[in-house]
Amino acid sequence: MESILRALQIAQDYDCSYCDVRTETVRKQGVLVENGLQEHISKKQEEGIGIRILYDGAWGFYSTSYLQEFEDGLVDTIKAAKLASQKKKKKTKLANNVAAEKTVRRTMKKEPTVESITEIALECDRMIRANKRIMKSSVEILQTFTSRYFANSEGSRILQEFSDLTADLTATAHQYGITQSISRTEGGIGGLETITDKIDIFEVSDQIAKKAGQLLDAKTVDEDRSTVVMNPDFVALLTHEILGHPSEADRVLGREMAWAGGAWWSGMLGCQIGSSALNVIDDPTIEDSLGWYEFDDEGVKAKRKQLVKEGVLSEHMHSRETAYDFNVEPNASMRATSYRFMPLIRMSCTCIEGGTWSQEEMIKDVKHGYLISDMKIPSIDMRRHNWSISCQYANRIEDGRITELLRDVIVTGTAQEFFRSIDACGKDFTVRPITNCGKGDPMQQMKMGNGGPSIRGIATVKSTT
Repeated sequence: MESILRALQIAQDYDCSYCDVRTETVRKQGVLVENGLQEHISKKQEEGIGIRILYDGAWGFYSTSYLQEFEDGLVDTIKAAKLASQKKKKKTKLANNVAAEKTVRRTMKKEPTVESITEIALECDRMIRANKRIMKSSVEILQTFTSRYFANSEGSRILQEFSDLTADLTATAHQYGITQSISRTEGGIGGLETITDKIDIFEVSDQIAKKAGQLLDAKTVDEDRSTVVMNPDFVALLTHEILGHPSEADRVLGREMAWAGGAWWSGMLGCQIGSSALNVIDDPTIEDSLGWYEFDDEGVKAKRKQLVKEGVLSEHMHSRETAYDFNVEPNASMRATSYRFMPLIRMSCTCIEGGTWSQEEMIKDVKHGYLISDMKIPSIDMRRHNWSISCQYANRIEDGRITELLRDVIVTGTAQEFFRSIDACGKDFTVRPITNCGKGDPMQQMKMGNGGPSIRGIATVKSTT
């Protein structure tokens, strides 16, 4: 607390119009098992302070792991911001925000230890390798505890403490000169219960091994524009890339162009961009999601955002800066990977909302089409309008029935055309963990949730081989 108060006082003494301070302590423990062998076990801790100042409409930022030795660096940062402000034509201004004082602590039902996660990882790996067609197995489990304190010159004082745990599993099968892999990520906010109670990680291990083996006998598919039914896991990645990132207001304004940084619907608020079946939210209050938080890294209270309502683009994700530019209230979308970085506008838990259809009902109505299952690799243009996303496996649909298994399948489309084709959203709404979303330069990797239900629309399907 002493370091925080000193930083705020220095900013005030040098006439900064605004200052916020984030102190952070992060403890991580994890294990990687490959092919029955422990490749590594890790335990580490990091702590530091990140200080953001606004001087005459220009930002400055300083971070260090030396919590008691930041004064000189902060003063130099303020001086640099002062020089930048002299050449800045458009001064940065912030939308108003209510100051908050709160302590938020999320508890774990089952606290993990290195021994317990190692035991689980070894058993998952053993179950994957039990399938005779598996040539390689990999299981990585990582638990992270975060304690983050936020204070600003407007009076906010917020402590948030929580743990998250994730498990990444991969089964690779090989035969007849063909190699196929199935991967799965599970986890969320909490402890071991996220992979032992909420789902059965051992059952997942068995499932991915079986599916990888089955894909060795699967067929490829010729290019075909047809009806597709996408399962919730595949929808999670589609939502992330083509609905989530373009909703970030810095991308909409053209201020964040790294890593396919454009937004295909820039300037289209209030326009119909999809069918009336399409509803999209971003909601950091979904408690089990990796994107959960109660306050963002600007001290703004978390809230549910309705990005698309009945196919109409209705809201963007905002910082206090972009909220001022759009003349709207800030909506708690600013997060940083750690104290070392300035916050960016990020997704929390961005999802297509569920509907009333069962997946079986969607399939029953399809004379000829494809069931697309589980996310793999995206490829997108700079505006995130043209997209190609590979799936881990697919099935033909013939006369309302699921038939042959297909491998190496990629689905392509254009954003507005595909979203306007959606005619059914399922009641199987699911949130999936995303552990490695990159944004910014230098790049920040962020954990979040993405998801949705099964959806039905029209796209082009083809095989990559």
